[in-house]
Parts: sequence; structure tokens; C-alpha cells
Amino acid sequence: MSTLIVLLPPRDPAVPSQEWQIPEMPFMLLDKSGRKERAGRAALAFLPRASTTVLIVAARDMLMLAATLPPVKGPRLKQALPNVVEDYLIQDAQTCHIALDPRPLADGKRMMAVIDRGWFRFIVEAFNSAGHRSLRAVPVTRCLPAPVAAPTMAEEPALADVAAVAASASEPGAEAVPAGAVPLVAAVLGTVAQTAPAILADAALAATPEPTFIDNTEPRVELALARGEHGEGLAVPLSALGTTLAALAGEASVTAYELTGLPGGEPTLAGEAMPAHGVHVGVAPLPFETLARNALDSRFDLCQFEFESRPWRLDRATLRRLRLPVALACAALVAAVIGANVQWMMLAHERDALTAQMTELLLNAFPKTTVVLDPASQMTTQLEHLRLAAGELSPDDYLSLAARLDRSLGGIPVNGIAALDYHDRRLDVTFKPAVKPDPAFGQRLAQNGLAGEIDTNTGKWVIRNGSGQ
Repeated sequence: MSTLIVLLPPRDPAVPSQEWQIPEMPFMLLDKSGRKERAGRAALAFLPRASTTVLIVAARDMLMLAATLPPVKGPRLKQALPNVVEDYLIQDAQTCHIALDPRPLADGKRMMAVIDRGWFRFIVEAFNSAGHRSLRAVPVTRCLPAPVAAPTMAEEPALADVAAVAASASEPGAEAVPAGAVPLVAAVLGTVAQTAPAILADAALAATPEPTFIDNTEPRVELALARGEHGEGLAVPLSALGTTLAALAGEASVTAYELTGLPGGEPTLAGEAMPAHGVHVGVAPLPFETLARNALDSRFDLCQFEFESRPWRLDRATLRRLRLPVALACAALVAAVIGANVQWMMLAHERDALTAQMTELLLNAFPKTTVVLDPASQMTTQLEHLRLAAGELSPDDYLSLAARLDRSLGGIPVNGIAALDYHDRRLDVTFKPAVKPDPAFGQRLAQNGLAGEIDTNTGKWVIRNGSGQ
């Protein structure tokens, strides 16, 4: 089966739900053997179709946390999840969709991904309406590579790149990561597209107590962070990237990546030192194909509960498309049923008419008949009785069958018959072993009003009256 992997854009909190739109998205199409067929960037309506579609959900759109779950399953678990996460949320927990990691943690807790239900429903329904029926949604933080062993990030040493970090970790005297510090994996996923700059600028001006110059030209970058099973995302100014990573990492090591290989993407920063308030962060390239294949391997599917993928489920869009074919099929079925019943009624009327004619003939010919069950059979029986009463032979009598058999022998000698038995209005003829009837024997029987066939069990010829004479 083919697979389509799509990188979703993050939701802009400044845009109301009635104005949500999905821009062009990078994608990669794999065939059933896992080989890349196509890669590009396209709007939702022009994405290629595949058996399965995997969506990579932005880290900024989710809150991932671990918690102990109550011992319930199914609908009861779905009802209990908002109570578990409500202390960690600003918005109402009932307006959020909560998905569970299928693998429990070592301490028995379960990882949960919390996402706005309205946004997630908008994404799922948009893809379903576009013909992508089998959907999976994976957090982008579960698609990042594993962390590289590295020393802690300090404010004075400069990290040229990830390779230099890994090399310095193996040198004598390198500072070790403190026990319990979880390595941080950071990925720069591109610049943030401002969809509502006027709203954001007005909000910033209103929050500034004194006139201050606001630089709206500095680009911000999408940052996805993974700490073991946990993940988070944020948008930071490019100049503050190093400081932000240093503050978030603390004493833990940092492995930094930048997404590359995006179809139609922007120039990357990989391999360049990015000064940020005295801190230099080295980044390694993270090809989009690697991110996509990691998403394919991830088992954490956000499409759970009411969003569980059911390709056979009929939604409103599918019903609208099938409305005309279903109506035509129903009309054809109704026409077929009506036609079959009309034809049956016509044939039943003809049958009754023929039966009435045969009954009338029987009663006219034999007025003493008191009960009529089968006019044709009763007429045949009465005619045979008349023949017997007049001294005529019945076609099924022994003498009649034997006489016509004699005329049908042709070149077969009469003394070639070893036995001739008559019972049940038929003749069983046994020829001598040296006598073989010629191929035209059956045709001569038919010409004399007889029907003959060989009994494969006994080898005898079974001869009956075949013409009704």
C-alpha cells in the first residue's frame, strides 16, 4: 500500500476558527515497498492520493505530559481524561482532544498529547473531504532523531557543530552530563509565517509601557524540542535561538538539527554559527525524508476515540457524492421489482387461461369426470382407457414396444438378442457379447417413436415409448 506523509503547519492563535485555512504543505509519497515516488509542496486539494496518509503535527499545537490513568477503558476512559489534564491547561479541558501513547512508561504512567479539538477536527475533516480516508497523525517530536552524546551547554564554550560536540565528549576531561539530566533534542523546522501581523503588532504596542522600537522584520523560527518521551514546541526569534536552547537545556546536553531538503524550502542555517547573545549553537541537517520516515515508524497515533480512522465510515461528504448513484440504484431496483411482478402476473393469467381451456376440453370429452386435478394427465389416462376398451394397443404395451424395436434393429440379427425384459412400461434389451449395435441404432429407434439409452451399470439397452404414439 502506498503512503503519503504530510508536514502540517502550526495553528496561528491570532486567526479565529472561522478563518482557518491550510496553506501549501510539503509531502512525500512512498510506494508499497517504501521507495520514494514523489516529493513536493502542494495545497490540500492537489496532494496525491495514497492508501494511508500520515500527518506530522506541529509541536506548538500540542501539550505532551505524563500522568497516571484510572483503571478504565473505552468511553469511560475518554470521559475521565479531561479530569486528568485539567490542572495543566489554561483552556477548558473539555474543548481538547487527548490521545494516549500505546506504550506505558517505566513507572507505569502514560504519555498524553493534548490538542485543541476544534483545530484537530478541522484538519481531519479537511483531509477526509479531500479523499484521504485512512489517516494517522504523529507528533513531530516523535519524528526527531535520537540525541547525540554531548557535554553540557555552558555560556562560554562555543559549539561549532554537532560533530565537534560529539568529538569533544570523548576527550579526557570533558564535563559529564549530570545524573538524571535528560538530553535535549532541538529541531529548527523553518521560519514562522506571520498570518496576522497587524494584530500581533497592536498587541505588542499595547503591552509596552513606554515607546519602544519593535522590530517586526526579524524572522522567528519554529522550534521542536524532545526530552525523551516528552515534547514541546515554541517560536523564537532567530537571534535568541542559542540563548533559548541554553536556558531550556540547563545542565543537559543539546543535539540541534535544522530541517533541510524541503521542496521549495528556504536556505538552511546548517553548518553556520548563529551568534545569540554570546552563545553559539551548532546545527546538523535533518532531511525532510528522514523526518517523514521517522513519522512512518512512530506508533503514537493522535487519531483516537472519535477521530479514529475508519475508511469504511460514511461521512456527509461521501454521502453527498454517493447520493445520485444510490438514487439511481434504488430506482433501478424498484423498476426491476415492479417489472418482475407484472411479468409474473401476466404469466399467471396465461397459465390460468390454459388450465381453464384444458379443463373445458377434458369435461367436454369425458363429462363423467368429477374431480379435475391435472387436466393434461387425466386426458392422457382417459384416452389410454378408451384404446384398451376398443382393443387397441397402448404405445407403452409390450407388443407395441417389441414391434417397433424389431423395425429398428436394421442389420442387427434377431438372434443377437440374449434377453428381453418388460417392466414399468419399458423394455430392457440385452445383446449377446459378440453383437454390438451399430451407431445408427439410436437414430432408427427415434424414427420408430422410441427412446433408447444404455444403462452403464448393467450394459443393457433401456427402451421406452418416446413419441406418444
